[in-house]
Amino acid sequence: MHRAGSFVAQHISPVTAEQVQPNGVDLTLEAVLEQVEPGRLGREGKTVGERRALDCADPDTETYRLDPGGYVLQYAETVHIPEDHVGFIYPRSSLMRNSCMLNTAVWDAGYEGKGEGLLEVHHPVELERGARVAQIVLADATHDETYDGSYQGERTR
Repeated sequence: MHRAGSFVAQHISPVTAEQVQPNGVDLTLEAVLEQVEPGRLGREGKTVGERRALDCADPDTETYRLDPGGYVLQYAETVHIPEDHVGFIYPRSSLMRNSCMLNTAVWDAGYEGKGEGLLEVHHPVELERGARVAQIVLADATHDETYDGSYQGERTR
């Protein structure tokens, strides 16, 4: 069962009333990155390829102008997935209506950090820092243990 937005909001910070939705909480854009070097996934480990932060095309409005391609979006909020739950992040429909798609992964129980998503841009788009780009929902879940992987605490230290 998915939890109400008011419950989800208790596990996100900072959060405003505008971000709380009936079934989740909107996450906002902090930064846009572009991967510039290859990464690697192997049987015994992983390497995230070198990335660089993009500059805002318009510093006054903190707006990114993105051409078609793949970008890493970093969310501004710190998320804590409580025990007995799993988190899923979905794109806001406004992204899809502007020819963009946001890909994410499962957020395991016990994860805490400021996560990321892969934005696929199919038509040029402008994104303003602080814009609501995704929605996180929490669902009840059983688990054998909680998350203690290499992304624990990402961008919170």
